Amino acid sequence: MILLRRTPSTIGRETAVMLSRPPEDQSQVFELRRERVFLALSGLFLGTLAMLNILGISRFVDLSFRLPLLAIEVPMVIAVGVLPYPLTFLCTDLICEFFGRRRANDVVMVGLLLNVWVVFILWLGGVLPGAGGAEESTQGVFFEVRRLAFGAVSASMIAYLAAQLVDVQLFHFWKRLTKGRHLWLRNNGSTMVSQLVDTVSVILITHFYAAALPVDTQSPLFPQLGVFIASGYLFKLLAAAADTLPFYAAVHWLSDYLDLNPYEEH
Repeated sequence: MILLRRTPSTIGRETAVMLSRPPEDQSQVFELRRERVFLALSGLFLGTLAMLNILGISRFVDLSFRLPLLAIEVPMVIAVGVLPYPLTFLCTDLICEFFGRRRANDVVMVGLLLNVWVVFILWLGGVLPGAGGAEESTQGVFFEVRRLAFGAVSASMIAYLAAQLVDVQLFHFWKRLTKGRHLWLRNNGSTMVSQLVDTVSVILITHFYAAALPVDTQSPLFPQLGVFIASGYLFKLLAAAADTLPFYAAVHWLSDYLDLNPYEEH
């Protein structure tokens, strides 16, 4: 089998050939492309969501760094499940941009159902009888993952739904307010506010409901929770700022590829 690599020049030739087709053929090609891109963004969103719910709070990593000029140590202790989370907001922003608020909300609701499905499978795996000898060596690992995932999913289901709906609503608010201009404003503005909602919700629910945060019981509680909230939110802020250029690049390329005007409501 020979694999052909598509370069910018070949994509340009493909587009020229496509534009030479009758209008009804062009419309079918663009419609197929839109559905494929929507499925890709939705699949990436849902797959990332499932992964972060399983990984959840199974491990915390220390990404603390020092500001040399100010000689300040910036603490950043975050759960492994948080690492891929900013990608979900980039996906919903792109879906909002090209497919509209209703389809973005639909994806958010499917993500909520996916959380329920993950919880059900974890619950089912715990109540079914074990398989004998092999069970003795693995049940501890499974039930520890199950316990941590239950705590993470319970917190994330509430926080996720609130944050994603805030993200979608704010994205369209800024898009209407600026008449489709200033991509950076609606991308960063919606994501930064929604991630604050998400971070505060997740940390408080994870601790007070699931008691799954690695806190020192001998030290004051709220300063420790404040560090977890500030660390998680700082990480998400940096990730939101970093995805501005990819967002612009994706919008620029997809506008032509999908034959959709990003300055219009879809």
